[in-house]
Amino acid sequence: MGTFEVIDAGDARLGRCEDPAVALGHLERVVVEGGAARRHRDDVVAFVTANADAAQRTNAEAHLTGSALVVDHTGRRTLLMLHRKLQRWFQPGGHADGDTNLPAVALREAREETGIDALQVVVPGIDVDVHQVEPPAELAHLHLDVRYLVLAPPEAREVGNEESLALRWVTPDDLDALEPPIDPGTRRLVERGLAVAAEVLGT
Repeated sequence: MGTFEVIDAGDARLGRCEDPAVALGHLERVVVEGGAARRHRDDVVAFVTANADAAQRTNAEAHLTGSALVVDHTGRRTLLMLHRKLQRWFQPGGHADGDTNLPAVALREAREETGIDALQVVVPGIDVDVHQVEPPAELAHLHLDVRYLVLAPPEAREVGNEESLALRWVTPDDLDALEPPIDPGTRRLVERGLAVAAEVLGT
């Protein structure tokens, strides 16, 4: 078997866990490319090592999130959402809320925010990003985002929830036309995720 493994939603390895050591294990296995992702991973590892509550929103400085680059069955398009609170285009994702099984967090968030059943998560993770968010009525804080490739079935039909204003399948050529523009971290993830999808899917 190669570097990556595809896991179905019902797999026992995706059960909830609250042990910070599990999050650290997932972080250390992330296959990062480029200096930015590597620096982010090292920073997140250091933060989780020093903060037992890093997976909880009650840590007001920073907390773990898991996100999913959802790719269609052709491996050529990814599904982005226009986030209602932040008013920006992002991949699906959200707070760990105490769950340190980070691929499970990413898959859960992908299912909730896209409405697509039969999604599969690819492990290990493919990117790590640290970024500040400033949601309305909340203090600014850091999201320690561990990112996974998630595969959609051929019959996928997306249905957004209250967290998004829109969902859109895009190719790399579509990214520059998005309004508001996507940030560098999202662009990096799309490029990285589609490259990994091509490897996993053999396209």
